[in-house]
Amino acid sequence: MGISEQYFPNEPTAPVVATTEFPGPKSQESIAALNKVFDSRASYFVADYEKSLGNYIADVDGNMYLDVYAQIASIALGYNNPALIEVAKSDLMTRAIVDRPAMGNFPSKDLEGIASEILKVAPKGQDKLWSGLSGADANELAFKAAFMWYQGKKRGYTTEFTDAENESVMKNQAPGSPELAILSFKRAFHGRLFASGSATCSKPIHKLDFPSFNWPKAEYPEYKYPLSENEAYNKEEDKRCLTIVEDIFKSWAIPIAALLVEPIQSEGGDNHGSAEFFQGLRDITLKYGAALIIDEVQTGVGATGKFWAHEHFNITPAPDFVTFSKKFQSAGYFFHDSEIVPKHTYRQFNTWCGDPARMILAGAIGSEVTKHDLAARAQEVGAYLFAKLEALQSKYPKLMKNLRGKNRATFIAWSFEEPSLRNKFLADMKTVGVNIGGCAEDSVRLRPTLVFEEKHADILAAAIEKIYSSY
Repeated sequence: MGISEQYFPNEPTAPVVATTEFPGPKSQESIAALNKVFDSRASYFVADYEKSLGNYIADVDGNMYLDVYAQIASIALGYNNPALIEVAKSDLMTRAIVDRPAMGNFPSKDLEGIASEILKVAPKGQDKLWSGLSGADANELAFKAAFMWYQGKKRGYTTEFTDAENESVMKNQAPGSPELAILSFKRAFHGRLFASGSATCSKPIHKLDFPSFNWPKAEYPEYKYPLSENEAYNKEEDKRCLTIVEDIFKSWAIPIAALLVEPIQSEGGDNHGSAEFFQGLRDITLKYGAALIIDEVQTGVGATGKFWAHEHFNITPAPDFVTFSKKFQSAGYFFHDSEIVPKHTYRQFNTWCGDPARMILAGAIGSEVTKHDLAARAQEVGAYLFAKLEALQSKYPKLMKNLRGKNRATFIAWSFEEPSLRNKFLADMKTVGVNIGGCAEDSVRLRPTLVFEEKHADILAAAIEKIYSSY
Protein backbone atom coordinates (compact mmCIF):
# COMPACT_ATOMS: atom_id res chain seq x y z
CA MET A 1 0.00 0.00 0.00
CA GLY A 2 1.38 3.40 -1.00
CA ILE A 3 1.75 6.27 1.42
CA SER A 4 -1.10 8.11 -0.25
CA GLU A 5 -3.47 5.21 0.42
CA GLN A 6 -2.23 4.97 4.01
CA TYR A 7 -3.04 8.60 4.68
CA PHE A 8 -6.02 8.92 2.34
CA PRO A 9 -7.91 5.66 1.74
CA ASN A 10 -10.79 7.68 0.26
CA GLU A 11 -8.72 9.91 -2.02
CA PRO A 12 -10.34 10.35 -5.46
CA THR A 13 -9.10 7.99 -8.14
CA ALA A 14 -9.33 10.64 -10.88
CA PRO A 15 -10.12 14.33 -11.31
CA VAL A 16 -13.72 15.50 -11.57
CA VAL A 17 -14.53 18.28 -14.05
CA ALA A 18 -17.97 19.73 -13.28
CA THR A 19 -17.91 23.07 -15.12
CA THR A 20 -17.11 24.34 -18.59
CA GLU A 21 -15.47 27.57 -17.42
CA PHE A 22 -12.68 28.15 -14.92
CA PRO A 23 -13.22 29.64 -12.47
CA GLY A 24 -16.75 28.26 -12.40
CA PRO A 25 -19.85 30.36 -11.76
CA LYS A 26 -19.91 29.88 -7.99
CA SER A 27 -16.23 30.74 -7.78
CA GLN A 28 -16.78 33.84 -9.89
CA GLU A 29 -19.61 34.94 -7.62
CA SER A 30 -17.53 34.34 -4.48
CA ILE A 31 -14.48 36.08 -5.92
CA ALA A 32 -16.57 39.14 -6.79
CA ALA A 33 -18.06 39.28 -3.30
CA LEU A 34 -14.66 38.80 -1.66
CA ASN A 35 -13.14 41.51 -3.82
CA LYS A 36 -15.27 44.11 -2.03
CA VAL A 37 -13.25 43.56 1.16
CA PHE A 38 -10.07 41.77 0.01
CA ASP A 39 -8.12 41.99 -3.25
CA SER A 40 -9.11 38.71 -4.90
CA ARG A 41 -8.13 39.54 -8.48
CA ALA A 42 -5.36 36.91 -8.58
CA SER A 43 -7.71 34.07 -7.54
CA TYR A 44 -7.65 30.93 -9.71
CA PHE A 45 -10.87 29.67 -8.11
CA VAL A 46 -12.44 29.48 -4.65
CA ALA A 47 -11.36 26.28 -2.93
CA ASP A 48 -13.42 24.01 -0.72
CA TYR A 49 -10.84 22.78 1.74
CA GLU A 50 -13.28 20.58 3.62
CA LYS A 51 -13.70 18.45 0.50
CA SER A 52 -10.06 18.61 -0.63
CA LEU A 53 -8.17 15.40 0.12
CA GLY A 54 -4.65 14.16 -0.40
CA ASN A 55 -3.40 15.20 -3.83
CA TYR A 56 -6.76 16.66 -4.87
CA ILE A 57 -8.08 20.17 -4.32
CA ALA A 58 -11.82 20.84 -4.60
CA ASP A 59 -13.50 24.09 -5.58
CA VAL A 60 -16.94 25.42 -4.68
CA ASP A 61 -18.23 24.49 -8.16
CA GLY A 62 -17.72 20.78 -7.64
CA ASN A 63 -14.47 20.45 -9.60
CA MET A 64 -11.85 18.16 -8.10
CA TYR A 65 -8.38 18.90 -9.47
CA LEU A 66 -5.25 16.81 -9.24
CA ASP A 67 -3.07 19.45 -7.62
CA VAL A 68 0.53 19.60 -8.77
CA TYR A 69 0.94 23.23 -7.64
CA ALA A 70 0.02 22.56 -3.99
CA GLN A 71 -0.50 26.10 -2.70
CA ILE A 72 2.55 27.45 -4.50
CA ALA A 73 4.73 24.55 -3.31
CA SER A 74 3.70 24.85 0.33
CA ILE A 75 1.66 21.68 1.01
CA ALA A 76 3.96 18.83 1.98
CA LEU A 77 1.69 15.97 3.01
CA GLY A 78 -1.55 16.50 1.12
CA TYR A 79 -4.85 18.11 2.04
CA ASN A 80 -6.51 17.08 5.31
CA ASN A 81 -3.60 14.88 6.30
CA PRO A 82 -4.77 12.83 9.32
CA ALA A 83 -1.38 12.90 11.06
CA LEU A 84 -1.35 16.71 11.00
CA ILE A 85 -5.00 16.90 12.05
CA GLU A 86 -4.11 14.90 15.18
CA VAL A 87 -1.34 17.36 15.95
CA ALA A 88 -3.76 20.24 15.41
CA LYS A 89 -6.10 18.74 18.03
CA SER A 90 -3.39 18.42 20.68
CA ASP A 91 -3.27 20.38 23.93
CA LEU A 92 0.17 21.63 22.86
CA MET A 93 -1.35 23.24 19.76
CA THR A 94 -4.28 24.68 21.71
CA ARG A 95 -1.93 26.48 24.08
CA ALA A 96 0.17 27.80 21.20
CA ILE A 97 -2.88 29.19 19.38
CA VAL A 98 -4.94 30.54 22.27
CA ASP A 99 -2.10 31.92 24.39
CA ARG A 100 0.34 32.81 21.64
CA PRO A 101 3.45 33.86 23.55
CA ALA A 102 5.88 36.68 22.95
CA MET A 103 8.58 34.03 22.74
CA GLY A 104 11.57 36.31 23.16
CA ASN A 105 10.40 37.52 26.58
CA PHE A 106 8.03 34.80 27.74
CA PRO A 107 8.96 31.47 26.14
CA SER A 108 6.67 28.60 27.03
CA LYS A 109 7.85 25.54 28.89
CA ASP A 110 7.17 23.68 25.62
CA LEU A 111 9.41 25.79 23.38
CA GLU A 112 12.64 23.84 23.81
CA GLY A 113 10.86 20.63 22.82
CA ILE A 114 9.13 22.32 19.87
CA ALA A 115 12.43 23.69 18.58
CA SER A 116 14.17 20.35 19.12
CA GLU A 117 11.64 18.61 16.86
CA ILE A 118 12.46 21.03 14.05
CA LEU A 119 16.21 20.67 14.61
CA LYS A 120 15.93 16.89 14.16
CA VAL A 121 15.63 17.59 10.43
CA ALA A 122 17.98 20.58 10.27
CA PRO A 123 20.37 20.66 7.31
CA LYS A 124 23.70 18.94 7.82
CA GLY A 125 26.02 21.16 9.83
CA GLN A 126 23.27 23.32 11.38
CA ASP A 127 22.27 23.01 15.03
CA LYS A 128 20.51 26.31 15.86
CA LEU A 129 17.49 28.14 14.53
CA TRP A 130 15.68 31.45 14.65
CA SER A 131 11.99 31.53 13.87
CA GLY A 132 10.06 33.90 11.61
CA LEU A 133 6.70 34.32 9.95
CA SER A 134 7.17 33.89 6.16
CA GLY A 135 9.79 33.17 3.54
CA ALA A 136 10.48 36.84 2.93
CA ASP A 137 10.66 37.42 6.67
CA ALA A 138 13.08 34.51 7.05
CA ASN A 139 15.39 36.02 4.46
CA GLU A 140 15.23 39.49 5.95
CA LEU A 141 15.97 38.09 9.41
CA ALA A 142 19.00 36.32 7.91
CA PHE A 143 20.14 39.57 6.26
CA LYS A 144 19.92 41.33 9.59
CA ALA A 145 21.86 38.58 11.36
CA ALA A 146 24.49 38.57 8.60
CA PHE A 147 24.99 42.33 8.84
CA MET A 148 25.39 42.18 12.62
CA TRP A 149 27.79 39.23 12.29
CA TYR A 150 29.82 41.03 9.59
CA GLN A 151 30.12 44.24 11.61
CA GLY A 152 30.80 42.26 14.77
CA LYS A 153 33.81 40.66 13.11
CA LYS A 154 35.17 44.09 12.16
CA ARG A 155 34.49 45.60 15.57
CA GLY A 156 35.43 42.59 17.62
CA TYR A 157 32.67 40.37 18.93
CA THR A 158 33.13 41.49 22.53
CA THR A 159 33.75 45.17 21.75
CA GLU A 160 31.05 47.66 22.75
CA PHE A 161 29.47 50.15 20.35
CA THR A 162 31.16 53.54 20.20
CA ASP A 163 29.43 56.84 20.96
CA ALA A 164 29.74 57.71 17.27
CA GLU A 165 27.91 54.53 16.29
CA ASN A 166 25.14 55.08 18.82
CA GLU A 167 24.63 58.69 17.79
CA SER A 168 24.89 58.28 14.00
CA VAL A 169 22.52 55.33 13.78
CA MET A 170 19.71 57.51 15.12
CA LYS A 171 20.19 59.67 12.01
CA ASN A 172 20.40 56.66 9.64
CA GLN A 173 24.02 57.55 9.01
CA ALA A 174 27.40 55.81 9.19
CA PRO A 175 29.17 54.47 11.13
CA GLY A 176 26.16 53.22 13.13
CA SER A 177 24.18 52.61 9.96
CA PRO A 178 26.87 51.32 7.60
CA GLU A 179 26.57 50.84 3.87
CA LEU A 180 26.57 47.07 3.32
CA ALA A 181 25.23 44.86 0.55
CA ILE A 182 23.70 41.46 -0.06
CA LEU A 183 24.82 39.86 -3.33
CA SER A 184 22.06 37.91 -5.07
CA PHE A 185 21.40 36.78 -8.63
CA LYS A 186 19.49 37.80 -11.70
CA ARG A 187 16.24 35.82 -12.00
CA ALA A 188 16.26 35.23 -8.22
CA PHE A 189 13.17 35.47 -6.02
CA HIS A 190 13.63 35.98 -2.28
CA GLY A 191 10.43 37.74 -1.24
CA ARG A 192 8.39 40.91 -1.63
CA LEU A 193 9.35 42.94 1.44
CA PHE A 194 11.81 45.84 1.26
CA ALA A 195 15.18 44.14 1.75
CA SER A 196 14.04 40.85 0.22
CA GLY A 197 12.63 42.87 -2.68
CA SER A 198 16.04 44.40 -3.24
CA ALA A 199 17.50 40.90 -3.49
CA THR A 200 14.72 39.71 -5.82
CA CYS A 201 15.21 40.00 -9.59
CA SER A 202 12.64 37.80 -11.31
CA LYS A 203 9.73 40.02 -12.44
CA PRO A 204 9.27 43.81 -12.30
CA ILE A 205 5.82 43.48 -10.72
CA HIS A 206 7.41 42.05 -7.57
CA LYS A 207 9.21 45.28 -6.70
CA LEU A 208 7.86 48.25 -8.65
CA ASP A 209 7.29 51.56 -6.85
CA PHE A 210 9.19 50.93 -3.64
CA PRO A 211 12.72 52.07 -2.81
CA SER A 212 15.52 49.55 -3.00
CA PHE A 213 19.04 49.11 -1.70
CA ASN A 214 22.14 49.45 -3.85
CA TRP A 215 22.77 45.72 -3.96
CA PRO A 216 24.45 43.83 -6.82
CA LYS A 217 23.11 40.99 -8.97
CA ALA A 218 25.36 38.30 -10.40
CA GLU A 219 24.48 35.86 -13.17
CA TYR A 220 23.12 32.43 -12.32
CA PRO A 221 24.11 29.63 -14.71
CA GLU A 222 21.90 29.08 -17.73
CA TYR A 223 22.53 25.50 -18.73
CA LYS A 224 21.84 23.64 -21.93
CA TYR A 225 19.73 20.49 -21.67
CA PRO A 226 19.87 17.57 -21.41
CA LEU A 227 22.74 18.00 -18.98
CA SER A 228 24.40 14.72 -19.94
CA GLU A 229 24.88 15.95 -23.52
CA ASN A 230 26.18 19.42 -22.63
CA GLU A 231 28.72 18.86 -19.86
CA ALA A 232 31.54 20.88 -21.40
CA TYR A 233 29.32 23.88 -22.16
CA ASN A 234 27.76 23.84 -18.70
CA LYS A 235 31.13 23.64 -16.95
CA GLU A 236 32.20 26.75 -18.83
CA GLU A 237 28.94 28.40 -17.82
CA ASP A 238 29.71 27.68 -14.17
CA LYS A 239 33.18 29.21 -14.57
CA ARG A 240 31.76 32.28 -16.31
CA CYS A 241 29.22 32.93 -13.55
CA LEU A 242 31.72 32.34 -10.74
CA THR A 243 34.09 34.84 -12.36
CA ILE A 244 31.28 37.41 -12.36
CA VAL A 245 30.57 36.74 -8.68
CA GLU A 246 34.21 37.23 -7.70
CA ASP A 247 34.52 40.35 -9.84
CA ILE A 248 31.55 41.87 -8.00
CA PHE A 249 33.16 41.11 -4.64
CA LYS A 250 36.31 42.86 -5.85
CA SER A 251 34.67 45.90 -7.40
CA TRP A 252 31.37 46.70 -5.72
CA ALA A 253 31.38 50.16 -4.17
CA ILE A 254 30.22 48.98 -0.75
CA PRO A 255 31.21 45.85 1.22
CA ILE A 256 29.25 42.68 0.56
CA ALA A 257 28.29 41.09 3.86
CA ALA A 258 26.52 38.02 2.45
CA LEU A 259 25.77 36.10 -0.71
CA LEU A 260 22.18 34.87 -1.05
CA VAL A 261 21.29 32.05 -3.43
CA GLU A 262 18.58 29.46 -4.14
CA PRO A 263 19.67 25.86 -4.80
CA ILE A 264 17.22 25.99 -7.71
CA GLN A 265 15.87 29.38 -8.77
CA SER A 266 12.18 28.64 -8.56
CA GLU A 267 10.02 31.68 -9.36
CA GLY A 268 12.68 32.78 -11.81
CA GLY A 269 12.28 29.73 -14.04
CA ASP A 270 13.50 26.59 -12.22
CA ASN A 271 17.10 27.38 -13.05
CA HIS A 272 19.56 24.80 -11.75
CA GLY A 273 23.13 25.11 -10.51
CA SER A 274 25.73 22.36 -10.13
CA ALA A 275 27.62 21.15 -7.10
CA GLU A 276 30.77 22.75 -8.55
CA PHE A 277 29.00 26.09 -8.88
CA PHE A 278 27.78 26.04 -5.30
CA GLN A 279 31.12 24.97 -3.89
CA GLY A 280 32.66 27.78 -5.92
CA LEU A 281 30.27 30.24 -4.28
CA ARG A 282 31.21 28.91 -0.86
CA ASP A 283 34.90 29.30 -1.61
CA ILE A 284 34.37 32.91 -2.71
CA THR A 285 32.43 33.84 0.42
CA LEU A 286 35.17 32.37 2.59
CA LYS A 287 37.83 34.24 0.62
CA TYR A 288 36.11 37.60 1.07
CA GLY A 289 34.74 37.11 4.59
CA ALA A 290 31.06 37.12 3.63
CA ALA A 291 28.27 34.88 4.86
CA LEU A 292 26.61 32.31 2.60
CA ILE A 293 22.82 32.25 2.87
CA ILE A 294 21.04 29.37 1.14
CA ASP A 295 17.39 30.19 0.47
CA GLU A 296 15.49 26.90 0.82
CA VAL A 297 12.06 28.49 1.09
CA GLN A 298 10.72 26.68 -1.98
CA THR A 299 13.25 23.88 -2.43
CA GLY A 300 13.26 22.54 1.13
CA VAL A 301 11.48 19.65 2.86
CA GLY A 302 12.01 16.76 0.50
CA ALA A 303 10.80 18.08 -2.84
CA THR A 304 14.14 17.50 -4.62
CA GLY A 305 14.87 14.05 -3.19
CA LYS A 306 16.87 15.36 -0.23
CA PHE A 307 15.27 16.97 2.79
CA TRP A 308 17.20 20.15 1.86
CA ALA A 309 18.09 20.70 -1.78
CA HIS A 310 21.57 22.09 -1.12
CA GLU A 311 22.50 18.75 0.47
CA HIS A 312 22.81 17.44 -3.10
CA PHE A 313 25.94 19.62 -3.38
CA ASN A 314 27.84 18.63 -0.20
CA ILE A 315 28.94 22.24 0.32
CA THR A 316 32.02 22.43 2.58
CA PRO A 317 32.06 24.02 5.07
CA ALA A 318 28.32 24.19 5.67
CA PRO A 319 26.48 27.39 4.70
CA ASP A 320 26.24 30.05 7.38
CA PHE A 321 22.45 30.31 7.07
CA VAL A 322 19.70 28.18 5.56
CA THR A 323 16.32 29.90 5.35
CA PHE A 324 13.06 27.94 5.24
CA SER A 325 9.29 28.28 4.94
CA LYS A 326 6.56 26.94 2.57
CA LYS A 327 6.33 23.13 2.95
CA PHE A 328 7.55 23.44 6.53
CA GLN A 329 4.49 25.57 7.41
CA SER A 330 6.80 27.66 9.57
CA ALA A 331 9.64 30.02 8.73
CA GLY A 332 13.05 31.11 9.89
CA TYR A 333 16.69 30.21 9.43
CA PHE A 334 19.08 27.51 10.58
CA PHE A 335 22.67 28.35 11.54
CA HIS A 336 25.58 26.92 13.50
CA ASP A 337 28.07 29.68 14.39
CA SER A 338 27.41 30.96 17.91
CA GLU A 339 28.79 34.37 16.93
CA ILE A 340 25.79 34.82 14.65
CA VAL A 341 23.82 35.33 17.85
CA PRO A 342 24.25 39.07 18.55
CA LYS A 343 26.19 39.96 21.67
CA HIS A 344 23.36 42.19 22.91
CA THR A 345 19.77 41.10 23.45
CA TYR A 346 16.88 42.79 21.65
CA ARG A 347 18.82 43.06 18.38
CA GLN A 348 17.27 40.04 16.64
CA PHE A 349 13.85 40.41 18.19
CA ASN A 350 10.16 41.18 17.72
CA THR A 351 6.98 40.58 19.68
CA TRP A 352 6.33 36.96 18.72
CA CYS A 353 9.69 35.79 17.29
CA GLY A 354 7.79 33.44 15.03
CA ASP A 355 4.69 31.36 15.70
CA PRO A 356 4.83 28.31 18.00
CA ALA A 357 1.71 26.83 16.39
CA ARG A 358 3.43 26.76 13.02
CA MET A 359 6.63 25.49 14.61
CA ILE A 360 4.66 22.56 16.05
CA LEU A 361 3.36 21.76 12.56
CA ALA A 362 6.90 22.00 11.15
CA GLY A 363 8.13 19.46 13.66
CA ALA A 364 5.24 17.13 12.85
CA ILE A 365 5.82 17.46 9.09
CA GLY A 366 9.52 16.75 9.55
CA SER A 367 8.68 13.68 11.62
CA GLU A 368 6.30 12.30 8.99
CA VAL A 369 8.72 12.95 6.13
CA THR A 370 11.49 11.17 8.04
CA LYS A 371 9.33 8.28 9.28
CA HIS A 372 8.12 7.42 5.78
CA ASP A 373 11.35 8.45 4.00
CA LEU A 374 9.27 10.66 1.73
CA ALA A 375 12.25 12.45 0.18
CA ALA A 376 13.55 9.14 -1.17
CA ARG A 377 10.03 8.20 -2.26
CA ALA A 378 9.74 11.50 -4.12
CA GLN A 379 12.98 10.65 -5.91
CA GLU A 380 11.50 7.35 -7.11
CA VAL A 381 8.26 8.93 -8.26
CA GLY A 382 10.15 11.79 -9.87
CA ALA A 383 12.27 9.39 -11.93
CA TYR A 384 9.10 7.63 -13.09
CA LEU A 385 7.42 10.91 -13.99
CA PHE A 386 10.52 12.35 -15.69
CA ALA A 387 10.69 9.36 -18.03
CA LYS A 388 7.06 9.96 -19.04
CA LEU A 389 7.78 13.62 -19.64
CA GLU A 390 10.85 12.78 -21.73
CA ALA A 391 8.60 10.66 -23.95
CA LEU A 392 6.20 13.57 -24.29
CA GLN A 393 9.09 15.89 -25.11
CA SER A 394 10.16 13.58 -27.94
CA LYS A 395 6.61 13.61 -29.28
CA TYR A 396 5.94 17.33 -28.82
CA PRO A 397 9.38 19.03 -28.95
CA LYS A 398 7.98 22.48 -29.73
CA LEU A 399 5.70 22.35 -26.69
CA MET A 400 8.26 21.07 -24.18
CA LYS A 401 11.68 22.72 -24.31
CA ASN A 402 14.52 22.37 -21.80
CA LEU A 403 12.93 19.68 -19.68
CA ARG A 404 14.84 19.95 -16.41
CA GLY A 405 14.90 18.48 -12.93
CA LYS A 406 16.27 15.02 -13.68
CA ASN A 407 17.46 13.43 -10.42
CA ARG A 408 15.73 16.17 -8.44
CA ALA A 409 12.64 14.12 -7.59
CA THR A 410 9.42 15.87 -8.58
CA PHE A 411 11.00 19.35 -8.76
CA ILE A 412 10.57 19.36 -12.54
CA ALA A 413 10.01 22.11 -15.11
CA TRP A 414 9.98 22.77 -18.83
CA SER A 415 9.55 25.76 -21.14
CA PHE A 416 7.44 26.83 -24.10
CA GLU A 417 8.71 28.76 -27.10
CA GLU A 418 5.90 31.30 -26.66
CA PRO A 419 4.89 32.67 -23.23
CA SER A 420 1.31 33.12 -24.45
CA LEU A 421 1.08 29.40 -25.23
CA ARG A 422 2.43 28.58 -21.77
CA ASN A 423 -0.35 30.68 -20.25
CA LYS A 424 -2.95 28.95 -22.42
CA PHE A 425 -1.59 25.56 -21.36
CA LEU A 426 -1.91 26.39 -17.64
CA ALA A 427 -5.52 27.44 -18.17
CA ASP A 428 -6.36 24.48 -20.43
CA MET A 429 -5.08 21.96 -17.90
CA LYS A 430 -8.02 22.85 -15.65
CA THR A 431 -10.36 21.55 -18.36
CA VAL A 432 -8.84 18.10 -17.80
CA GLY A 433 -8.87 18.44 -14.02
CA VAL A 434 -5.30 19.45 -13.20
CA ASN A 435 -4.22 22.48 -11.18
CA ILE A 436 -0.70 23.36 -12.35
CA GLY A 437 1.55 26.41 -12.07
CA GLY A 438 4.10 28.36 -14.03
CA CYS A 439 7.34 30.18 -13.35
CA ALA A 440 9.23 32.92 -15.18
CA GLU A 441 7.49 34.04 -18.36
CA ASP A 442 7.53 30.80 -20.34
CA SER A 443 7.92 27.81 -18.00
CA VAL A 444 5.76 25.21 -16.27
CA ARG A 445 6.81 23.99 -12.85
CA LEU A 446 5.62 20.90 -11.02
CA ARG A 447 5.22 21.20 -7.27
CA PRO A 448 3.20 18.20 -6.12
CA THR A 449 3.00 17.02 -2.54
CA LEU A 450 5.37 14.43 -1.07
CA VAL A 451 2.51 11.89 -1.21
CA PHE A 452 2.28 12.16 -5.00
CA GLU A 453 2.73 8.67 -6.45
CA GLU A 454 3.08 6.86 -9.77
CA LYS A 455 -0.69 6.62 -10.18
CA HIS A 456 -0.92 10.40 -9.93
CA ALA A 457 1.97 10.76 -12.39
CA ASP A 458 0.03 8.61 -14.88
CA ILE A 459 -2.99 10.92 -14.60
CA LEU A 460 -0.82 14.01 -14.99
CA ALA A 461 1.06 12.71 -18.04
CA ALA A 462 -2.20 11.64 -19.73
CA ALA A 463 -3.70 15.07 -19.07
CA ILE A 464 -0.66 16.86 -20.52
CA GLU A 465 -0.82 14.72 -23.66
CA LYS A 466 -4.54 15.34 -24.05
CA ILE A 467 -3.95 19.10 -24.05
CA TYR A 468 -0.87 18.92 -26.27
CA SER A 469 -2.68 16.79 -28.83
CA SER A 470 -5.31 19.54 -29.16
CA TYR A 471 -2.77 22.22 -30.13
